[in-house]
Amino acid sequence: MSVIFLNSPEHRCKIPGLENDTYDIHSAYQQNLVNNYIPPSTDDDTLDYDQCHLYSFDNNNVKFDNPSRPINASLVKCHEWVYSDSVFKETFTSKFNIVCNDTFLIPLVKSMYIVGKFVGACVFGNLSDAIGRKITFFVAIMMMFGLTFGMSWSSSYTMFAVIMTAIGATTQGIFPVGFVLGLELVGPSKRKYTGIVIEYFFSVGLMILAGVSYLARHWHYINIVCSAPAVLYIFYWWFIPESPRWLINKHRYQDADMVIKRMAKVNKRKIESDLWENEGETKVSEPTGSVWQLFSSGMLLRTLVILFNWFTVYMTYYGLTLIAGNLEGNFYVNMFVSGLVEIPAHTMVLLLIGRVGRKTVYSLSLTLGGCACASTIFPIADSEIENQTIITTLAMIGKFGMSAAYSTLYLYSAELFPTAIRNAGMGACICTARIGGIVAPYIADSAALIGGMFGKVFPLGLFGVFSIIAGLSSLTLPETLNKTLPETMEDSKLLGKSTYMSLEDNGSKDKIPFYENNGYLSEEGLTRL
Repeated sequence: MSVIFLNSPEHRCKIPGLENDTYDIHSAYQQNLVNNYIPPSTDDDTLDYDQCHLYSFDNNNVKFDNPSRPINASLVKCHEWVYSDSVFKETFTSKFNIVCNDTFLIPLVKSMYIVGKFVGACVFGNLSDAIGRKITFFVAIMMMFGLTFGMSWSSSYTMFAVIMTAIGATTQGIFPVGFVLGLELVGPSKRKYTGIVIEYFFSVGLMILAGVSYLARHWHYINIVCSAPAVLYIFYWWFIPESPRWLINKHRYQDADMVIKRMAKVNKRKIESDLWENEGETKVSEPTGSVWQLFSSGMLLRTLVILFNWFTVYMTYYGLTLIAGNLEGNFYVNMFVSGLVEIPAHTMVLLLIGRVGRKTVYSLSLTLGGCACASTIFPIADSEIENQTIITTLAMIGKFGMSAAYSTLYLYSAELFPTAIRNAGMGACICTARIGGIVAPYIADSAALIGGMFGKVFPLGLFGVFSIIAGLSSLTLPETLNKTLPETMEDSKLLGKSTYMSLEDNGSKDKIPFYENNGYLSEEGLTRL
């Protein structure tokens, strides 16, 4: 949504004394005043006017050249602007004049959104472990509905920034908690489906947002249309069950029994009536460990590579999503295509990740996306206006590669960490990713901050270089396809070596360590439901 709300329409200084001034020229008289007061753009050949300055002159002593530009005038900064309404009738940026010297506030609020995610990951992650996935999920949904709906009436930049930060926090109670809830309702052999299929809906939502934006054209109405349907999510309460794994872990066996029996009934399966009778005999203790062991001898390089990849993938994916609104060409088409390219990306991952391997799919996707982004340097340097189609195409190929890499990285990383510290390891990855997300808006908007040709090539060029380096560095990681999940640090160090046990060696493709289901329910028992 920030791509829309914080979009900066083309603008110029308002002509002094002309009350009904508009960006579009409606008369010869207005055109003459524009020539008198508004300098042409000198640092960006895609703009007609200087966006931040106007001519200041003495009307009694001024002389004009043939284009009606004042000869003996000085440039001064302006404090009022008029905006083009060719894309949006109004954005939050144009309403509160967050342009020119205040441009830095735009990436700042985008970064605050990621800071909110960082905080929300800690709050809602711990909350879901304490009170349950389902309750946490619905608390976050209701909070997000109230915040997003209320944001339409933000009366200041500060209020908008605070709400955006809070919304970022609530997203961590919806997507990650919902993601975990989905994974915990199936067995490990089906996790690639629940983990990747969920990404399709994000892509579809981005395409729908492009359509709503095209029809509404005003940030206030776009926000209301997109946030109001969230009130219907309250009905999910009667359809979504609590995680049986969480219930079992909390020793709420009767509640877990009800959920599992319901699953069995829907899937026309039969389960034992005394499922929990021997629970005390089957429970085993899980191995323990510290996240600092990831930085020990034999694991340090691997850990640094994984963290760097998380930083790069999230920075580039989020950055490309923001850049879609800054690319030349039709704003709505670019946004729609940005969501559309993710569909085949997730499909490719779904089809190949279980066949050619996690590492191969991930590394090729990331390197492809990086090369595409880096290649935009040449058409931009040659002629940004004439090569708009090539630049947009390369950027969308980059988004395709980043989407495929992003959906692969979750599963791949979880399989690389040992069970003893898997949650801690994934937590470190997500924290690193959030740092990348905080940096991304500044890179995406650096064209306006830096200016000139270097500013134009810098965002996609930097994303491309980082992605290529990350993709190549991932080749040092071991493959996890058809390998048993590492249980201890020693197992993790052996992963990738010929002596490490594969699933076939272990007797079954679906077999996993017993305690992977918290020691209470077997893989067969849950997957078959």
